Amino acid sequence: MLHVIDHPVIKHKLTIMRNSETGTKDFRQNLDEISGLMTYEITKDFPLVDVEIDTPMGKTIGSRLDKDIVLVPILRAGLGMVYGIQQLVPTAKVGHVGLYRDEETLEPHFYYAKFPSNIANSMVLVVDPMLATGGSAAAAISRVKQTGATDIRLVCLVGVQEGIDVVEKAHPDVHIYLASKDERLNEHGYIVPGLGDAGDRIFGTK
Repeated sequence: MLHVIDHPVIKHKLTIMRNSETGTKDFRQNLDEISGLMTYEITKDFPLVDVEIDTPMGKTIGSRLDKDIVLVPILRAGLGMVYGIQQLVPTAKVGHVGLYRDEETLEPHFYYAKFPSNIANSMVLVVDPMLATGGSAAAAISRVKQTGATDIRLVCLVGVQEGIDVVEKAHPDVHIYLASKDERLNEHGYIVPGLGDAGDRIFGTK
């Protein structure tokens, strides 16, 4: 269920984000742009229904998405992906899942969750720039499933095999989309080569 989106423009922009000399403004801008580019690929199999419309020249049959789209960023870094996706899908509604990771055990803990009322019948994109240990992503997906949602996809920029394995074991029905599969986790649970701390780089907190 793993999809690594191999695209020259994404690789170019991801290289800018990886660079430790890239500042907050350029980091956020490239994150927006990559998120939009990934969304184009992720949504290519979304179901459509026919609709009849009037063009200036007459009637025709067009298409519209069969389901609503709900974005669920994992706070706080996941917020950095929302704007880029909404640029492509402006009607998408947004839920939020707040998790923090225990620095010693690396286990995720919830502190917040709120979702749109239509989430159970929507196509849900759970978004977070990093798929590291996989614990936060797996926990967030479990929380989303409690709403009754069944069409769920996990969208991250970079991930490693350890995190992929955790999510696939817990949620074999969920497709995982990455812009890059990276080498490994270091002893602190950070992705190598990765992006550093995505939240700090998005919000300029370090």
